[in-house]
Amino acid sequence: MVDHYFFADQPMTFRNLTFAHLTFEEVREHMLTFMRKEPLGNYKLMIGTDSHVYQNETIFITGLVMQRVGKGAWACYRKIRYPDPIRNLHQKISYETSLTEEVASLFDENLKNQFINIVLPHVYKGSSFIMEGHLDIGKGKQNKTREFVAEMVARIEAHGIEAKIKPESLVASSYANRYTK
Repeated sequence: MVDHYFFADQPMTFRNLTFAHLTFEEVREHMLTFMRKEPLGNYKLMIGTDSHVYQNETIFITGLVMQRVGKGAWACYRKIRYPDPIRNLHQKISYETSLTEEVASLFDENLKNQFINIVLPHVYKGSSFIMEGHLDIGKGKQNKTREFVAEMVARIEAHGIEAKIKPESLVASSYANRYTK
């Protein structure tokens, strides 16, 4: 049985190719700086988690990507090692969703408004900001996770963010997936 409190006790630190240890406050500042450099743009803040089950542990990676559509991105991730393999698919997908929800909840209304205020003066020129929760699940007949789509999408949407599933959930199924190996 998975210890539910294990995940809550994990440090909230992030990393990317440039930085090995970032606090959430530093992540926030990097994202705000990235947007301020070019406020006239279409921005997507995408958060998603993937996991990989090994013989003695399960690795969870939550990716955060601030994308300036068509013009680059700033990204980082959080890594959690769970000391046992989680073989139950529903349980594993539920934990992935929980970790995405946990990071998404750090983007409170005040912070979302900071992002919106950067693009707001340029909205009539086409600027925008949206937030997405990416889930490593899909509806395809071959996808074993299809029965969990409605439940996990509802959980993400309850946070007021748009849920994306495969093949549109690139942060979970591609970016985060890369670091689970």
